[in-house]
Amino acid sequence: MSPASASAEKTERLLNLILALKSARRPVSKHRIRESLPAYAAATSDEAFDRMFERDKDELREMGIPITTTVLDVLFDDEVGYRIDSNETTLPAISFEPDEVAALALAARAWSTASISGAASAGLRKLRLSGVEIDESVAAGAEPRIRTKEPAFDAVHAALSALQPITFDYRKNDGELTTRRVQPWALKNWHGRWYLTGYDLDREDDRAFRLSRFEGAVRKLGRAGSYAVPEGYEPDVALEQQAAASVGTARVRLRHGRGHTLRRHALSVTELDERWSEVEVPYWRGSTERDVVALGQHAVAVSPPELVDAVRSTLLAAAEANERTPA
Repeated sequence: MSPASASAEKTERLLNLILALKSARRPVSKHRIRESLPAYAAATSDEAFDRMFERDKDELREMGIPITTTVLDVLFDDEVGYRIDSNETTLPAISFEPDEVAALALAARAWSTASISGAASAGLRKLRLSGVEIDESVAAGAEPRIRTKEPAFDAVHAALSALQPITFDYRKNDGELTTRRVQPWALKNWHGRWYLTGYDLDREDDRAFRLSRFEGAVRKLGRAGSYAVPEGYEPDVALEQQAAASVGTARVRLRHGRGHTLRRHALSVTELDERWSEVEVPYWRGSTERDVVALGQHAVAVSPPELVDAVRSTLLAAAEANERTPA
């Protein structure tokens, strides 16, 4: 079969699958899907059909067409049905003001060197095809860049897009390596670092995980589309709440006469010499980091390593931004 014929056959198969699942009033079993669609019925074996069907589901999800799964029999949770909810795939007419279009072009440019640059470019193409005029020259003077250097970013982003539970090895603040099982709810750049927020299946609560602490490969767990992100979920709130919890103590060196806020919360103070003292304070993620960074050269983070890394990263990012700013 020629590449053109194979592509046409695949397109027809995907369209038929979309029509079948959108028109269904109830979830359709995989057996019924295979029987009713000729391309699947022609599969030479169960394994060949399963591979084809799984690839097609993944492709539709990547196109932004969510396939919901529902257990058909409570006594047999491996018997699931599939359906496409028209309310999830049909959008009202979209229009943008010129400044909104410029913001979209700028956002796509910001992602141009990151790992999801293809998705950003595809988004602009879809808007153009729908009749939205995009003049990228309006943002020509700006060169924003979003970095996604964390190795886990691509796998986590793909899992989030597919509503695919995942499992991964994660290094905690104290260095302990644990295995986590999570339903991804959001990816968020927070204070210069990327975080996954989601539902921890073992702890039965929502949690946040810093991508730079992932160890090894991110692995799929269960079925794609097997859960839904809570309506109105705000990752910023989840991150702030987790950061607000004290996670032990921190040690910070302060110049004499500086760091009054940290000194007020000090559990102990050790005088080092005529210029410096070292304080032990409750470590509050986010707030302690900001207090130390705000003091600049008048404060040095000593421990824990998480605080030291966070302060160093923030100061380096500020220095890089300052170097890029025209005089």
